[in-house]
Amino acid sequence: MQKLPQVVLEAWANRDGAVVFTTTNGLGMPNSIYATCVGLYQESQIVIANNYFLKTKENIEKGSKATLLFITKEGKSYQIKGSLEYCTEGDYFDFMKSWNPKKHPGHGATVLKTEEIYSGSERLL
Repeated sequence: MQKLPQVVLEAWANRDGAVVFTTTNGLGMPNSIYATCVGLYQESQIVIANNYFLKTKENIEKGSKATLLFITKEGKSYQIKGSLEYCTEGDYFDFMKSWNPKKHPGHGATVLKTEEIYSGSERLL
């Protein structure tokens, strides 16, 4: 696993509010959700808790790639793009369960494996 660039790690630590997580169906139709239950795994991958996925999980099962958009408290945006892995057991799942609020079901952990990162039009990775 490649560590995310330091500027992205700092931005992640300073993010403001929910992230926007987007997948696509088999026909390329996008589906975006706000996700508040997210975590950074070993400074290299973003993990999104599946608390109430419906279309998102269907898209993941069909092999969708994804993008995750977040904004810092200063208003700077970052977009992370990559492939997905869905886990219902193992290290990623245990990591998600460690911070996901108990009031949410945490059916699975979706792992965004970074392939590209942007801040505005600037490519960072």
